[in-house]
Amino acid sequence: MKSQRLEAALGHGFGRPGLLRQALTHRSFGSPNNERLEFLGDSILNCAVAAYLYQNFADLKEGELSRLRASLVRQETLAEIAQRLSLGDLLQLGEGELKSGGARRPSILADALEAIFGAIYVDAGFDAARTVIERLYGPAIAGIDPNASRKDPKTALQEVLQGRHLPLPRYGLLATHGEAHAQQFEIECVIAELGIRSTGTGGSRRIAEQQAAQRALAEIRP
Repeated sequence: MKSQRLEAALGHGFGRPGLLRQALTHRSFGSPNNERLEFLGDSILNCAVAAYLYQNFADLKEGELSRLRASLVRQETLAEIAQRLSLGDLLQLGEGELKSGGARRPSILADALEAIFGAIYVDAGFDAARTVIERLYGPAIAGIDPNASRKDPKTALQEVLQGRHLPLPRYGLLATHGEAHAQQFEIECVIAELGIRSTGTGGSRRIAEQQAAQRALAEIRP
């Protein structure tokens, strides 16, 4: 039942269910495991995201496209999506990894999600994998503003504070809302030295942090 809920959240039903089981099997559990699928999925993810950015942001230069792609495919973003999908509950881990909290480890979650992309590709081809990737990355992609500063708000805020010789902001989780597969995160950005407390919400912690940072920037800048 859990795997069926995952397939529903992915928007892809596996014709070869064994591929999904393999994608969720960590090397600590045994073989076959998800390492080869993760290798494949990493390349598919990069290609799918690059193609989307190329097609939808015609005015951006190569370096700007590369920066956006890197922010979307990094481990943190993958792990956040994996958490929304509750992948940790489905992973097959060895006893040692289970005891050490491997089901919550960002690197393991990120690798498993990439392995799922690889499994979808093997199961149904690139178009199917790209459709799933764009579905899962919808909130992050929707938050991209090609007319905004080329630096993301968190980076811009950090540079402003460093220029004033102030400590970096602190980000904290205030609340989560919604079902596990469609959670909304509420994040607070605190700059105590300036008396600023701003909040942001989004489908991932990263998106919520960026929104909170943007609002903090608006308070600092005239």
